[in-house]
Amino acid sequence: MNRTDRFLRACRGEPVDRPPVWLMRQAGRYLPEYRRVREGVAFLEMCRDVDRAVEVSLQPLELVGSEAVIFFSDIFVPVAGMGVDLDFRPGPVVADPIRSLDAVEKLSDPDPRESVPFVFEILRNLRAELEKHEVPLLGFAGAPFTLACYLVEGHGSRHFSVLKRMMYREPAVLRELLGRLTDMTVAYLNAQIEAGAQAVQLFDTWAGLLTPEDYRAWVLPCHQRIAAAVDRERAPLILYVQAGGHVVDGMIEAGPDVISLDWRLDFAEAARRAGSRVSVQGNLDPTALHASREEIFRRVRGIAEAGKAARGHVLNLGHGCHPDTPADGVRAFTDAARALATG
Repeated sequence: MNRTDRFLRACRGEPVDRPPVWLMRQAGRYLPEYRRVREGVAFLEMCRDVDRAVEVSLQPLELVGSEAVIFFSDIFVPVAGMGVDLDFRPGPVVADPIRSLDAVEKLSDPDPRESVPFVFEILRNLRAELEKHEVPLLGFAGAPFTLACYLVEGHGSRHFSVLKRMMYREPAVLRELLGRLTDMTVAYLNAQIEAGAQAVQLFDTWAGLLTPEDYRAWVLPCHQRIAAAVDRERAPLILYVQAGGHVVDGMIEAGPDVISLDWRLDFAEAARRAGSRVSVQGNLDPTALHASREEIFRRVRGIAEAGKAARGHVLNLGHGCHPDTPADGVRAFTDAARALATG
């Protein structure tokens, strides 16, 4: 079974010989090779540089043994095409936070193929290269709620209190913003699939800040619209909510092909709840990659056993690689996945 077949079959809940493995943020600052390519290049410039983006996207294949490639970019790349003035210092900073209906209505609604054409050139080049190796290519997008958190707050935050106040005081503004962002996300993901992405992941990093009731009121409708409109016949949809253990049932109800889970929950219980409805992805704590090779192998065996309760399982971290992640730990993780084939 080649790596593309294994990955797509696991996403769709079809039989595989073992779980496939990749890592969120697998191309990044923990790799010296990445730092050399990135040296002297601003982050957004790096995202727009087709050759550099392709090079760092491919690095994890040989360097750490990943079995899928996710293209190098950022969740805010398509948002800039909506007319938002933003920079990275180092996280996203919005020059003029969106806090009124007038500001929402001023957002443009571009065709992503025209506003960020370099994204699709990166994807086409990667797909051509990966076809030779029978490795799947993943696209991704930020989820509307997470994008809205930054657009309203203006920058990163632990609690995003400005956004949460808007939920209560100006709900019509937030609903309009989420609707515009949902439309943009659907168009962006479908354009990625047209350009060669074989699966796509929706990152909702901050939806875990909400109560289950608020998740259902504000986030679930966006997730459901995206799941219904993305071309999942051509590319399975993976939904990730950080710190989302309390909204697992809502994630399943959203209707993706895979729910990606972090390390804070009982993975076996979550997989049991997923059952035959969706596959699961996860969920090693990224800091566990500092452990010994033997300990990483032990933990991977436990996660793989827990994942059997769901219809399919993709091995991954519960969040992205940290900058201080040892490459040897990443290699132990992917080696441990391959060792599952022989028990």
